[in-house]
Amino acid sequence: MSVPPLNDEQRGEEILAVFDTAFGELLAADPAAFRVKFRKMAASAFAFYRGTACLFYHDIGAEKRGGPYLDDRTSRVWIHGDLHAENFGTYMDSNGRLVFNVNDFDEAYVGPFTWDLKRFAASVALIGYAKALSDEQITHLVTVYAQAYRERIHALATGAKSDEVPPFTLDTARGPLLDALRDARSLTRFALLDSMTEIRDFERRFAPGPGTLELDAATRYKVLAAFDGYLETLPETSLARPDSYRVKDVVGRRGIGIGSAGLPSYNILLEGHSDALENDVVIYIKQAQTPAVSRHVTDPAIRDYFQHEGHRTVISQRALQAHADPWLGWTELDGAGQLVAEVSPYAVDLDWDDIDDPEEISQVVADLGRATATMHAAADDTSGESLVPFSTERAIDAAIAADEEGFAPLLVDFAHTYGARARADHQIFVDLFRNGRIPGL
Repeated sequence: MSVPPLNDEQRGEEILAVFDTAFGELLAADPAAFRVKFRKMAASAFAFYRGTACLFYHDIGAEKRGGPYLDDRTSRVWIHGDLHAENFGTYMDSNGRLVFNVNDFDEAYVGPFTWDLKRFAASVALIGYAKALSDEQITHLVTVYAQAYRERIHALATGAKSDEVPPFTLDTARGPLLDALRDARSLTRFALLDSMTEIRDFERRFAPGPGTLELDAATRYKVLAAFDGYLETLPETSLARPDSYRVKDVVGRRGIGIGSAGLPSYNILLEGHSDALENDVVIYIKQAQTPAVSRHVTDPAIRDYFQHEGHRTVISQRALQAHADPWLGWTELDGAGQLVAEVSPYAVDLDWDDIDDPEEISQVVADLGRATATMHAAADDTSGESLVPFSTERAIDAAIAADEEGFAPLLVDFAHTYGARARADHQIFVDLFRNGRIPGL
């Protein structure tokens, strides 16, 4: 990775320019939300890295379609787009099975497969640095990730089908992945509903509280019209019981995550799979964002494949994630594409706070390498979408096979170089923020 030799002042101006492109309109619409977002990003270099996929792709975009292991096919793979070490966790799949896998597909797009791997590798360097691991230990971890990815891709390309490779479940996971699944299993739908709703006049309704916004009649009408449009995007298997989609209540929400600042969001309370109050379901409608990677992949065939960003997010998630959330769909609201999904009671993110032993970290990183490979292999000619009309695992396997020895060192070198760049950028960002130099705040 070669970054132009800029001094801190010049790099600060570059960061501000990238932020203006990525966040400008949303920041102008809701500066308070971005003050919260930027405070969270200021907390650590890793938090900064999480919130700046736009800067990562600005830096890496110089590669365009060239670079090691990239050809006409491996530059056109469905990628996660924001693959870092904390974007993994649990979900309940459409078969009712708890699975640990990649999550958060807001940035998903079609591009070079190595971009996912490099973004993850740099995140490992940042986590390793924060845990005071040596450069040698970080090198080992990135090498383990690369080798696990390579082995899984090769296995999938040479005989094993994606659905024959066991996912990480309560029966197959180990260590912190199994801990996350067990934590998820201990959660209940009733507890989620209890935290968000109350019973009034024998019916469940949203409870007022921080971050909850009551809607006026006109806005409520628009949200319900968008909900009707969403129903048309669901697979027929999700519509087995029409009463499941009876709307009980609607509220507005403020985006509170690092990646959700300024994005309008709404929660809808539905009847669910039975008349019992404990089986009610909460779904959210959230304005989908322009993925950072799309600014650096200019193929019009990719851009024109999607109706809008909500459609892109859902189609990408369905392609990358086997047996995705049965409530997953898209709609439009005020002319903007929207993502619709369940507020899941069974979502537990991988918690790195207590993963400190180097051997345990190595085990986790290896498992995440396997999960990454399985994700890349899922989104190809068998996914039901025509955008990637070839076997991605075979294309990636062949590309890596052309230079086996250079694969892990490529990721190791990038991890150290960009990890150092992100730590320096974090300090520059903090100084810009604290000195009032971010326009609009």
